[in-house]
Amino acid sequence: MRTLYINIKELLQVREENINKVSGKNMKVLPTIKNAYLLIEDDLIKDFGATEDAPKEAIDKVIDASGKTILPSWCDSHTHLVYAGNREQEFVDRINGLTYEEIANKGGGILNSAKTLQETSEEDLYEQSKKRLDTIIKSGTGAIEIKSGYGLTAEAELKMLKVIERLKQNYPIAIKSTFLGAHAVPKEYKTDKDAYVKKIIEEILPQVANAKLAEYIDVFCEDGYFSVADMEAILKAANSFDLKPKVHVNQFNAIGGIKAAVANNALSVDHLEVMKDEDIEALKNTDTMPVGLPLCSYFLSIPYAPARKMIDSGLPFAIATDYNPGSSPSGNMNLVVATACIKMRITPEEAINAATINGAYAMGLSDTHGSITKGKKANLIITKEIPSYGYLPYDFGNSNIEEVVLDGITVS
Repeated sequence: MRTLYINIKELLQVREENINKVSGKNMKVLPTIKNAYLLIEDDLIKDFGATEDAPKEAIDKVIDASGKTILPSWCDSHTHLVYAGNREQEFVDRINGLTYEEIANKGGGILNSAKTLQETSEEDLYEQSKKRLDTIIKSGTGAIEIKSGYGLTAEAELKMLKVIERLKQNYPIAIKSTFLGAHAVPKEYKTDKDAYVKKIIEEILPQVANAKLAEYIDVFCEDGYFSVADMEAILKAANSFDLKPKVHVNQFNAIGGIKAAVANNALSVDHLEVMKDEDIEALKNTDTMPVGLPLCSYFLSIPYAPARKMIDSGLPFAIATDYNPGSSPSGNMNLVVATACIKMRITPEEAINAATINGAYAMGLSDTHGSITKGKKANLIITKEIPSYGYLPYDFGNSNIEEVVLDGITVS
């Protein structure tokens, strides 16, 4: 099946040669073609260029995209989409003055979600998660990473990962799975965190690896959760199973987690709301992608990752939703892009690069997703008639998506 889009007002993120990521001043460069055509064949991008040069023969379907912009689907590299229930009461508690840490200390937070998930059947968990995935696909996300971490027992963590696997099998969207057993310390290990770390390394991790249910390993490296030493021990154990690190660091405190993550070949370091100069230096000239989570900052009223400073220091930068029930109950990447522009002071070009090509890199999907490149997946966002791509973050309260294409097929 060959489908040809013609008269595209502007075709965004066009890369003649595939590149893995963009960094520093290059993040301000967003290659586009105006009055463009785009040819897709089955599930892949076949060709593109000026409409006047569009192929004339052997086309099954021609679509006139006059006035519309086409860009690659969003790549959301950090989510917790598989969870049970919600934490709306904690939302009210925060309004009434309690901090994230205070809520956690009184039994809320991650432990609250873990209790609910442990009591939820795999089938029910799948049905809840499936509805969220349907929603984010319609909002333009074409690749997503999903973490476990709301189980905190071997049985419940494996249940989450099995649900992620079922979603992979039943949906066309690219899904990457991450084992996050070290998300919080369960109540029964409150006075003996070392025993829980040992349980992760010796009991849960081998089961996850042997079942081939995860591609990445994550640790919440933060005061009150897991130390740098805990993280290094877990990452070292995961390395023997070929699980690559993607880790939570520097959300509330800078405790040396970034330097340690880089030393352990982390694909990404995520959150980064609190950054010291030495953290930025540790990321320079490495293969580790810094990932900001602006909706978490928005929802919790905590500082935003200093994206402007990181990019101006020459680093690459990606953005993701952190979709989860406690600190970012939204999977809307359009809102992420807008919030990054409004609150992190990055340009629309930088935000779109962060949400496409760099987001794909942060999931190990650079070869197939994140740009309009020949041979990559035909995963597309087709906008309504808009003045320019800068209108997408500007008009943050409204959806400007007319159509979503996954693997060459219109899904919304």
